[in-house]
Amino acid sequence: MSTAASRPVSKAAGAFGPIVVMGVSGCGKSSVGERLAGYLDCPFVEGDSLHPETNVDKMRMGIPLDDEDRWPWLDVLGRKLGGAGDVVVSCSALKRCYRDRLRMLAGRSVTFIFLQGDRALLAARMAGRQHEYMPLSLLDSQLATLELPTDEQDVVTLDINQSLETIVVMAMTFLAARNRHAGQT
Repeated sequence: MSTAASRPVSKAAGAFGPIVVMGVSGCGKSSVGERLAGYLDCPFVEGDSLHPETNVDKMRMGIPLDDEDRWPWLDVLGRKLGGAGDVVVSCSALKRCYRDRLRMLAGRSVTFIFLQGDRALLAARMAGRQHEYMPLSLLDSQLATLELPTDEQDVVTLDINQSLETIVVMAMTFLAARNRHAGQT
């Protein structure tokens, strides 16, 4: 059996609304988000590209962002989620209050795909890539800030210790099931 993802869900099945692929740096938000948006035939928004220059400068210097740094960035992302149609956005969304802000600004149901992995795997991934401003030294601050999305009904948690295609197929399966359930209520 092949694990290559074909379109297991069609647009004819209905809109999926806004989707946030979330997690700490190195978890694969951009890769999963791009692939998911491709399968859903909708726009992908790379959340990191919308950080204000002051945030980018802090991260380049290895200084963790705080809530005050993140609020304006989250506001921009929340407005993207509130636009018409389906969209997939990558965003760390580390705290519940950040996810709640995105939900509120979207003004409609949002699905979060939480990519979770252990520190060793995340660090190995970060060490093996080139990122313009996210140094490995910030991983521990992100892990310390992360509030696991337990008891949040609109979040599915996926283990990153598997192939990109497997993760995307699992996300698509969750989205299809959620879409079917929403159509029955």
